[in-house]
Amino acid sequence: MSAYPAPPYELHILPVTGFAQNCSLLVDIDTRVAAVVDPGGDVPAILRLIAEKRAEVRAIWLTHGHFDHVGGAAELKEQLGGNVPVLGPHRGDAWLVENVEEQAAFFGLADAGRSITPDEWLDEGDELTLGAAAFTVRHCPGHTPGHVLFLDMGHGLGFVGDVLFAGGIGRTDFPGGDHAMLLRCIREKLLSLSDDFRFVPGHGPMSTIGNERRSNPFLANIA
Repeated sequence: MSAYPAPPYELHILPVTGFAQNCSLLVDIDTRVAAVVDPGGDVPAILRLIAEKRAEVRAIWLTHGHFDHVGGAAELKEQLGGNVPVLGPHRGDAWLVENVEEQAAFFGLADAGRSITPDEWLDEGDELTLGAAAFTVRHCPGHTPGHVLFLDMGHGLGFVGDVLFAGGIGRTDFPGGDHAMLLRCIREKLLSLSDDFRFVPGHGPMSTIGNERRSNPFLANIA
């Protein structure tokens, strides 16, 4: 049983794009105010989820600049009226979020999203709020130079993008990757959390820090 209290928001995870990237919708239970994390594509499906949950999206949060995480942000912002701010990632990923079409072309894909300039870049120690919940921003380069984490320390839930997965870690063979830096960030900023801290990865099922500390083969030498 977790030592953390239940969060004051709903979490809805919607895998999008051919990469099954986890787009998350966070909805404050009392007010229905919401945030969307990493709308990588399939914007009509995201909009249907928003309507189904009676959510009022006030912000779009981006963990990093890879096109499967940010490709739908520009369209989603437009469909929501154009006034919803796009927050993140760290400025180190500017060369990625502002060149989404080029990224997609590298993978031989067309119409895989649009480039975007965030309304606000995020830095280590920034805080994002959703109703009564606060998410601390942690800069965690290695998969990409500007990758960030969103950690709700009060309720034991984080969004870690492509830094850590259930049974794996992020790739570092793409441009801007740094394997040693990724491992250092995981050790310092994720493995320092409690075992029952849950996280939503960029792909695949949720897990806990304790599960990964015990069984993730990529963490055997750094835990």
